[in-house]
Amino acid sequence: MLLIEGKNIKKYYGDKLILHIEDLKIYSEDRIGLVGLNGAGKTTLIKILCGEAEPDEGWVKRYGNYSIVDQLVSNEHGYIDKKAANKFGVVPNWNNNLSGGEKTRFKIAKCFNEDNDIIFADEPTSNLDVEGIELLDNKFKEYKGAIVIISHDRDFLDKLCNKILEIENGELKNYIGNYTAFKLQKDSEIERGLFEFHQYEKEKKKLEGAMEDTKQKVGTMKNTPSRMGNSEARLHKMGNQKAKANLDSNVKNMKARIDHLEVKEKPKNIQNIKLDVLGKGKIHNKIVISGKNISKSFENKIIFNNAEFDIYNCSRTALIGANGSGKSTLIKMIVDGDFQIKTAKGAKIGYFSQDMNILNEELSILDNVMDNSIYDETFARILLSRLLFKKEDVYKKINVLSGGERVKASFVKVFLSDINLLILDEPTNYLDIYSLEVLEAALKDYDRTLLFVSHDRRFISTVANSILSIENHKLITVRGSYEEYLCKKDNKTDVKDKDLESEIFLLENKLSELVNRISMPSKKDDPKKLDKEYYEVLKKLQESKMRKI
Repeated sequence: MLLIEGKNIKKYYGDKLILHIEDLKIYSEDRIGLVGLNGAGKTTLIKILCGEAEPDEGWVKRYGNYSIVDQLVSNEHGYIDKKAANKFGVVPNWNNNLSGGEKTRFKIAKCFNEDNDIIFADEPTSNLDVEGIELLDNKFKEYKGAIVIISHDRDFLDKLCNKILEIENGELKNYIGNYTAFKLQKDSEIERGLFEFHQYEKEKKKLEGAMEDTKQKVGTMKNTPSRMGNSEARLHKMGNQKAKANLDSNVKNMKARIDHLEVKEKPKNIQNIKLDVLGKGKIHNKIVISGKNISKSFENKIIFNNAEFDIYNCSRTALIGANGSGKSTLIKMIVDGDFQIKTAKGAKIGYFSQDMNILNEELSILDNVMDNSIYDETFARILLSRLLFKKEDVYKKINVLSGGERVKASFVKVFLSDINLLILDEPTNYLDIYSLEVLEAALKDYDRTLLFVSHDRRFISTVANSILSIENHKLITVRGSYEEYLCKKDNKTDVKDKDLESEIFLLENKLSELVNRISMPSKKDDPKKLDKEYYEVLKKLQESKMRKI
């Protein structure tokens, strides 16, 4: 069933044409991943499709109802029924004191609680931990309507999508399959495009060379020798004229062939970054960061209880755990030099934080990254260009950059400084997939010590060779890949795990019972007491599930 169609859609920002889409149809069975560079117009297109913005030209018709998740809804409010709230582990009433992850879960629960034909989701995995992302995976799989998703989570797109729409230079290209299928098709297109470009260049140079040789022959044709008689001179001149005319004709023909060659543009391909670390200041200790008997709490909430960990030299360690488990707290303790944590002598930390407060808003990108840089401007420009800050873009001021552009500028500034220990807190947030993959490839080959926080499963899998997991207020280290960590985690069958599963089962049953009693209270039930008990049980269930991570 056709749900949305659009024709000749154009959208401008000032004089710049952002979108030019000739024809677009979305059907009830479509599960679409919308991809493109930061600023390509992905969010703008979704706003146009769902009626929150109007195209400057063209039209859009809608034949079904829709729901929206995340960035498009900045001022959420309202109430969802308690059964729906229970499924997503959230409170049924919106309030501004909710954490980022709780707010995202609330929006998702509200969205799935509405009976609509299509869901638009703009970065729905933002602020969600791995458990929340997997829950979202399952809910989208169960959903029977169409979906249009903007996401940099490639696993998420692979599991859910049967079609990828890419916005490139304002135009929309359609690819059948999930993200991995799209990537294969895209790489094949680039490879074919490069072959055709090189063939075009080769043929053009060949014709230009032949044309130049012919012109030189014309220029070197001899004049009539003075010793010749009139008759001979006349014949010689006629012969020269004929030969010259033939050569001139050849030149014109070759010029025409060059003009009629189908021009092939060189495909644009995002090049990888090579993080050529300067050789100064290497750390020689086997262990770069260590913590013993770490305890940390905020008021009545325990974060760490007698925890310990080690970060090994030249390891790439992913710090993982549920929302609120203490990842950012641990990072801050390391960066601030908490007395419970020891850092190797000579360690120079480069820290990328989510608030990106290392950037001066009034300075240009180039001025920002060169401040305290130990590299020359040439290398800085190469690094910036790999992250799509090309030519004049480096002179943009920070205050006009998008979230994704700020992330990239912050990363470059951190890396160019005098560091030998890199700490990144959610570096993939706000990045488009292409920039994320460039950053991913660079960090995979990084030969110094790296500690990073991320909920992006594929990013962790590709980059990390060591896992530091926060579990039940402890820190668990697994020296190996993310897959090895998951395998060890799945093989846990001790009594504590079984007891925890049983506890969660009982709490979920109790919560369901309370929901039913609240919905249809008996004469003996006190609604206020039931409501209070509901929130107490919900809190215990959330804590138990967090311990399970």
